[in-house]
Amino acid sequence: MTLMTLDQLNAAPAADALQMLDGLYEHSPWIAEGALAERPFRSLAQLKHAMVRVLAAAPRDAQLALIRAHPELAGKAMVARTLTAESTGEQSRAGLTHCTPEEFDRLQQLNADYNARFGFPFILAVRGPRGTGLPRQEIIETFARRLVNHPDAEFDEALRNIHRIAEIRLNDKFGVEPTLGNDVWDWQEKLAQHSDPGFAEQGQLTVTYLTDAHRACAQRISHWMRDCGFDEVEVDAVGNVVGRYHGADPERQKWLMTGSHYDTVRNGGKYDGRLGIFIPMACVRELHRAGRRLPFGIEVVGFAEEEGQRYKATFLGSGALIGDFRPEWLDQRDADGIAMREAMQQAGLCIDDIPKLRRDPAGYLGFVEVHIEQGPVLNELGLPLGVVTSINGSARYVCEMLGVASHAGTTPMDRRRDAASGVAELALYVERRAAQDGDSVGTIGQLNVPGGSINVVPGRCAFSLDLRAPTDPQRDALVADVLAELAAIAQRRGLRFTAERAMLVSAAPSDAGWQRRWEAAVEAAGLPVFRMPSGAGHDAMKLHEIMPQAMLFVRGQNGGISHNPLESTTSDDMQLAIDAFSHLLNQLAQENNP
Repeated sequence: MTLMTLDQLNAAPAADALQMLDGLYEHSPWIAEGALAERPFRSLAQLKHAMVRVLAAAPRDAQLALIRAHPELAGKAMVARTLTAESTGEQSRAGLTHCTPEEFDRLQQLNADYNARFGFPFILAVRGPRGTGLPRQEIIETFARRLVNHPDAEFDEALRNIHRIAEIRLNDKFGVEPTLGNDVWDWQEKLAQHSDPGFAEQGQLTVTYLTDAHRACAQRISHWMRDCGFDEVEVDAVGNVVGRYHGADPERQKWLMTGSHYDTVRNGGKYDGRLGIFIPMACVRELHRAGRRLPFGIEVVGFAEEEGQRYKATFLGSGALIGDFRPEWLDQRDADGIAMREAMQQAGLCIDDIPKLRRDPAGYLGFVEVHIEQGPVLNELGLPLGVVTSINGSARYVCEMLGVASHAGTTPMDRRRDAASGVAELALYVERRAAQDGDSVGTIGQLNVPGGSINVVPGRCAFSLDLRAPTDPQRDALVADVLAELAAIAQRRGLRFTAERAMLVSAAPSDAGWQRRWEAAVEAAGLPVFRMPSGAGHDAMKLHEIMPQAMLFVRGQNGGISHNPLESTTSDDMQLAIDAFSHLLNQLAQENNP
C-alpha cells in the first residue's frame, strides 16, 4: 500500500481525494465525500470526527444501509471468500478464518439469532482497542453480550464500531501508529496482572490498599518511572508512588503536579485512575529522550488509595498531600480485622512521616488530571476528549420510610400506609427533578424492605439518596426540593420518615486558566472543545482545596461503562490524550519562560 499524507489529501482534486479514502466505510463512499467538504484538515483526528458528524446527520435509512453493507463475522461471505480486502484482513487478524468447528458453529448460531432480533448483521471492530486483533473467545463473548441489548442501543453501538473500523483503516492508509498510546496500553495491561486473592483466581481485577497486589503495582510503577527518566522516584509514607522530573533550574523551579490513583474497586476496570498516571509518564519519557527540561518541574503521583474499598476512609493518597490525614483512621479495621496501622507497618511505611507529606501550594503551579470519563457522553457523541468544567458536589442521605405493615389481601388500596410505595414515588420524583437541571443527577441506589414478605404491605422501607450537581448552590437546591417532596409524600400517604445526612462534599470547579489550557490542547488536536462536568469524585477535588486544578476526560468504550471489567478505551484515544498533555506542557513552558 502506498502511504499518503494529510497535505496530499488536502491538496488533491475532489475525485482523487475521495479515491484516497476509498474503503474506509464498507461500500459507502458518501461518508468520506461529505467529510472532504471540510478540507483542509489539520489532523487525522479532525478528519475522523468530520466523518462521525456526516454519518450522525444522515437519515436512519442511510445509516441502516451502511450497517447492512457489512459482512457477518465468520459468515457466508468469509466462507465464499467474497469479503472486501479490508474485511478479509481484519477477520483474518482476529483469527476468525481459523475457527474450530465448535467456534464456527457458535458464531453461525449467534449470527442467526442476532439477525432475527435486530434485522442487521453484528458489527464489531475485531482489531480491537489496540488495533492488533481481539481473541476469538472475546469476540464470541461480546457477540453474546450485545445480543440482549435494546434495538436502539445496539443500532448506535453498531455505528460506533463502524467508526472504529474506519479509524483503524485510516491509520493504515496514512501509516499512522499510536506508538505512545500503545505503550500506555501495554503498561495498563501489565499492571492489571496484579490482583487481590479471591479475585485473581477468577480473572478479575481488584487492587485494594496495601495488599500484596497493591504493593506489587507500586513497585512496577516505580520501576517504569525510573525507566522513563524521572530524576527522583519514591514510595511515600502512605504508599503514593511519586516521580519527579526536574525543571531547567531545580533551585528556583515550581512544580506542576499531576497523577491519579492505582487502587481499584472490586472486579473493576484497568483504566479508572491508572490512565492518569501513565499519560504524564509517557510525556516525561519523551522529554527525557529529547534531553529537554522545562521552566518548571513535573511531579507525577500514583495515589495509593482513592476508592475506599478496604477501609472506610477515602482519598488517603491525595488527602495526605493536603494535610488531610486523620490519625483516628489508623485504628479502622478491614473485613479481616486488620487495622490500617498494622497494614501500613507491614508494608514498611513510616507512619510518623505522614504529616511531612503536606505540599506547600506556593511551590506549585497547579494540579491537572487525565481520567477515563466513566460515563457514556463522549462515547455517544463520537468525541475522544472532553474538558471538565467542575467535579460535582454531592450529598448523601441514609433514610427510612415508616408506615404500617398489614395483610396484602385484606387491606383495601385506599387504606394502605405502604412505605415502599412512598419511596417508589420519591424515586420517580428524583428522576424528574434532577433532569430539570440538565446536569444534576439523583439516585436511590439502596432500597430495602426489612423482613418483607410477599403477602404483606411494607411497613418499613430503608433507602439511600445520592444527589449531585456541578455547583454547591445547584446541589443544595436539588437537596431542598427532594427533601421537601419526601415530606409531602409522607404527609399525603400517612407515613413518617427519617433522613440522616451521611456525606456532604463541595463541588470543585475547574480553574479558569487551567481549563483554557486543556481547551487549547483539544483544539490543537483538531477536535471540537466539549465541556462537561464530572459526576464522579476524583483526586483532583482534594488538591482543589489548596491549588488550582482542571481535568481532561478520555472517551470510554462499551457505552462508557466503568467500575466494571468491560471498562475500556483505545490506544488512539490515549495517544490523543498524550498529545493534549504534551501541548499543555508546551503552553505552560512558553508562559513561564523568563
